Amino acid sequence: MRCAILIATLLVAVNAAAQDKAVKFLVGFPAGAGLDTMTRLVADKMRARLGQPVAVENRPGADGRIALDLLKSSPPDGLTLVMTPLAPMVTAPHVYGNLRYDAFADFAPVAHAADFLFGFAIAAAVPAKSLAEYVTLVRSGPQYGNYASAATGSLPHFFSLLFASTAGLQMNHIGYRGSAPAITDLIGGQIAAFLGTASDVAAQHKAGRLKVVATSGEKRARVLPEVPTFLELGYNIVGGGWYAAYAPAKTPKDTVERLANAITAAINSPDVRDKLEALGMEPTGYGPAELARIHRADYDKWGPVIKASGYKPEN
Repeated sequence: MRCAILIATLLVAVNAAAQDKAVKFLVGFPAGAGLDTMTRLVADKMRARLGQPVAVENRPGADGRIALDLLKSSPPDGLTLVMTPLAPMVTAPHVYGNLRYDAFADFAPVAHAADFLFGFAIAAAVPAKSLAEYVTLVRSGPQYGNYASAATGSLPHFFSLLFASTAGLQMNHIGYRGSAPAITDLIGGQIAAFLGTASDVAAQHKAGRLKVVATSGEKRARVLPEVPTFLELGYNIVGGGWYAAYAPAKTPKDTVERLANAITAAINSPDVRDKLEALGMEPTGYGPAELARIHRADYDKWGPVIKASGYKPEN
């Protein structure tokens, strides 16, 4: 009995000590893009609710997989989380045979933060004002078929392959390490086109630095209501992604619930929702069980698409 009481007392002490330390969000992409902005908004709100510091640490590389490798090796004490897009958890396991993590076994779902749509943008210098004109250009010269996404093996990569196949185009994909450097090169004219989240291209589109000519939803994107969807333009393709938080596997259930409640409360606060919607995201704020369901459903959905694409990574 004394032993049990001692163990319980030690556990309470350990949990109390953990709550005095900073919670760290790992983000596997550079600062400045939509994922980073959203994570910082959430972190700011979580500090007050948790009563402890919440930091954001950008660990870009390997298309978001480095951050997940770090999460896997972190103690399951509720002090390290990752905020990740869909791709490293859904498409990467279908693409890479040498992943150092298992997307289901190595992580505990915490919270689904937001959904997002894609926007297909072309450089301002490209002599086209619409998707139809761009398609004509690609058919006339290979230089216009060089397009980018934020990461090789990402969902935008496979969605753009789906578009190229549907349109009957020969296009050359260039994978970047995040949206920000790709958009910089698009604005500078180093690449002709880019497929990324609507939130990442909307502001530059409105400023006239690039041209978004199509979005990927069944309906037009909230942040780009003037831009038609691929469906409207005659291409029967629809897609989108999400952002979600995960903890290391074996994180105690009560710790996961505590973090999930803090994240969902942040997402559902009116000021954060307004800011996320202005960025082109659809805030969700789902808990662990719903995130687990969505993760599995999308994994099963995109597997056949990736296999049919015939894509093989270089390494």
